Amino acid sequence: MSMITATAWVPRGFAAPFPTKYVFDEAEYSRIQELAKLQLDDAKEDLEEAQGKKSETNGSSEGTDLPQSNADIDDDLKEYDLEHYDDDDEEKEQDENGVSMGIFGNIKSLAYHTSNDDDPYITLKDGDDDDDDREELQILATDNLVLAARLEDEVAHLEVYVYEDTEDNLYVHHDIMLPAIPLAVEWLDLPVGQSGTERDSKGNFVAVGTMDPDIELWDLDTVDCMYPNAILGQGQEDSTKIDKTKKKKKKKSKKANDSYHVDAVLSLAANRQHRNLLASSSADKTIKLWDLNKTKCAKSYSYHTDKICSIAWHPVEATALLSGSYDRTAAAGDMRTTEADLRRCGIESDVEAVRWNPHDPNYFYVTTESGVVHYQDVRQLTGDPAKSKAVWTLQAHDESVSAFDVNPIIPGYLVTGSTDKEIKLWNVQASGPSMVVSRNLGVGKVFSTTFAPDQEVGFRLAVAGSKGSVQIWDTSTNAAIRRAFANRVASSEVEVEERLVSVKEDDSSSDEEGEGDEAMTDGNGHPDGWESMEEST
Repeated sequence: MSMITATAWVPRGFAAPFPTKYVFDEAEYSRIQELAKLQLDDAKEDLEEAQGKKSETNGSSEGTDLPQSNADIDDDLKEYDLEHYDDDDEEKEQDENGVSMGIFGNIKSLAYHTSNDDDPYITLKDGDDDDDDREELQILATDNLVLAARLEDEVAHLEVYVYEDTEDNLYVHHDIMLPAIPLAVEWLDLPVGQSGTERDSKGNFVAVGTMDPDIELWDLDTVDCMYPNAILGQGQEDSTKIDKTKKKKKKKSKKANDSYHVDAVLSLAANRQHRNLLASSSADKTIKLWDLNKTKCAKSYSYHTDKICSIAWHPVEATALLSGSYDRTAAAGDMRTTEADLRRCGIESDVEAVRWNPHDPNYFYVTTESGVVHYQDVRQLTGDPAKSKAVWTLQAHDESVSAFDVNPIIPGYLVTGSTDKEIKLWNVQASGPSMVVSRNLGVGKVFSTTFAPDQEVGFRLAVAGSKGSVQIWDTSTNAAIRRAFANRVASSEVEVEERLVSVKEDDSSSDEEGEGDEAMTDGNGHPDGWESMEEST
């Protein structure tokens, strides 16, 4: 069984033309050792604790026969000479010089070449396949990367796709292993964990939030990485600065604090103006701001009373953050001020997603578990959520609106995705929203719908869900979309066949896939095990 829980686009021009292969050298070993020291120490403590309990249990038992000592066992087995049981008779014989006459008897006469290029018996030299490998890894300036967080047979990983728009081609370039079920993916344009880089330099990184409380940061331009470039959370703390007794107490504690998350990370938002700022929200009911230059938590907020499932930075006001929570409120405010200055609105059910309107930043959208989309004017909100009133509300689906996005290029163009397995495209005008197209793209329960970020591919939509497939839909090839956004699409009298691009998957029965949808998700369409977090909080 397989499902994709989150997707994200990488704009054109940020990926390296030729990603580098991962090199495990002394410097990399030292970096990994430093990052992983705390986890290793905790694992050792847990092992010692378990061994101590086991020895106490064994020591307290009475009247049981103790096993024979190792020395006695060795003496009993010595006569059988089991170490040489499989040796041939020839290997046991030696020549007059005392050299074994077995299969390695002539090892001293073998020639050794420091390089394969010097060995006449090796016809495929070391550099023969370098050009082919380099060409396979090449990413063109006209290609987009699409990131997909996948859970397959209880193994979590992030797949990095290359989308070739002109060729209608989508393929997996490489993947990254993850420690737990992924829930949030956010692309970063800032180099992280690299010494000697300037603050205004470009990068191609990804932040991943999972069921674990730590946030992992990975370099997308390096293939086959073994360990993240940085970790935001308790896992990145320097264990040499923590007293062992305090560390153990901290490790076992699930109480929210100002330094790191203690429960699943549900949403991530990169600040595109202050590029070193990353916001995260968690099931521990807190929002945290991370300084990516220092990989430390800069500030923590706890103004929601339940899990915070979605956050978004304002497209113009760089310090304004929007958040939505299971406490059935959405909040917007300047992160430099106090919580008393927050503007709030009340929602009829649990919030699923929040988004600012990039074409009119005074407004924002809220989607809910009951299938409703709210359009709010932030200027009309106060600190009391009960007094809020939406500009309009839309019953978009009968089930949860589990996926939502606003097109960054085309004003008034929205997409909603639901656990009812439908996606709907909407045209928002002065008179209100109207549905243009409704489709079932065969991805199962829809967990992610994201528009492409570039002008050239502004109508492209990535859709993914509980069946584990990613579909890229060129929505401009749909006749209804062309009519609704005629002033945004090149006019054509010729009917165009709709473009829908996906990776070819192994054939499997539809019945098995349908069973997987129910088995892998709960009633609201969240990943299986989601509700167990509520008990922990």
